[in-house]
Amino acid sequence: MPAHQNDPTASRTAPAAAGFGAHIADPGPLGLAGFAGTTLFLSAVNAGLLPETVEAGVFGLAIFYGGIAQLLAGLWEFTKGNTFGATAFVSFGAFWLSFWYLVTHGVPALVAAKASPTDINHAVGTFLLVWTIFTAYMFIASLRTTAAIAAVFLALTLTFLFLCIGAYGATTGMTKTGGYLGLVTAALAFYGSFAVVTNSTFRKTVLPVVPLVGRS
Repeated sequence: MPAHQNDPTASRTAPAAAGFGAHIADPGPLGLAGFAGTTLFLSAVNAGLLPETVEAGVFGLAIFYGGIAQLLAGLWEFTKGNTFGATAFVSFGAFWLSFWYLVTHGVPALVAAKASPTDINHAVGTFLLVWTIFTAYMFIASLRTTAAIAAVFLALTLTFLFLCIGAYGATTGMTKTGGYLGLVTAALAFYGSFAVVTNSTFRKTVLPVVPLVGRS
């Protein structure tokens, strides 16, 4: 089976495996796992399952797993010719790094500049709006990949949307809803990672990712 047919992030325009980058293992499971693990932790905080006082515990994951590991996965996807996977993993690797910077440097800088709580909420809301827009159009692109990936991007779009609304309005209920949606997103991403690494190891389809219409 060609490698790109087992990659849930591969678009129909991905080249056949017999070319430049064919010797590189599929980076998709790594990128999905890094995203899923970091999303799980932060979403548990947003949902209220963990107290806000432990939010800093996600920073290690945000820098090294959600951040650096996803960036590397995205760069390997570029090498393999997978535009969708490369764009997604590099972008969300950058998301986690920028999230760490926002919380540890950006918001404290706004507080030091004596920005009002409302302005700080709007700044965070706009940060989340950027990612809502990006994820929404990546969801549209994901409809030419697999059902597993499309489900991740649909859930993630809703997650960012509710978190964005919650930040703009300082609405705890919206943020908690976004947190629960984030837990669903993490579970779906873990499944995608599990499916691809398992199918690759067993050299057969053990867990389906369901290629969507238009795949070649």
